[in-house]
Amino acid sequence: MALSANDAFGAVGKRRSRRGRGRRGALSEINVTPLVDVMLVLLIIFMISAPLLTSGVSIELPKTEAGAMQDQSEPITLTIKADGALFVGETPIPFGALKPRLEAMASGGYDKPIYVRADGKASYEVVARVMAALSTGGFSKINLITDTGGPSSGATTAAPSEPQAK
Repeated sequence: MALSANDAFGAVGKRRSRRGRGRRGALSEINVTPLVDVMLVLLIIFMISAPLLTSGVSIELPKTEAGAMQDQSEPITLTIKADGALFVGETPIPFGALKPRLEAMASGGYDKPIYVRADGKASYEVVARVMAALSTGGFSKINLITDTGGPSSGATTAAPSEPQAK
């Protein structure tokens, strides 16, 4: 029988008792490595899926220099796709049924904010008709949703100068 280095040095000068032979103390530590692994996988899954949950209809928003809004009370989201199709939330709706549907959703309270998400390639005519229908329907809190990072309207570039006469 071969002895390990610990057994060989531990056995020198000591007698082993029969009672404690082969027994070890209870392991009272929790192995957190599997817990950390599972948490990292869940974090990655949520980071990937969170942007997909923000909006139901995929469109390309135009970019402007306006910042993000701070008020986040349950708004009505109206989406206009590039082909002119209208969606209330994720439900497609014809233009003629837009005003009655929004009035039913507002349930008499026209102070509820409406967020209009129009594709950057959508026709100006369609967007103007929707905005006019909303304002004539009594809605006063109408917001256009855009992406940030668009061109600045400030005077950061020099205006083209007139040719100088010689």
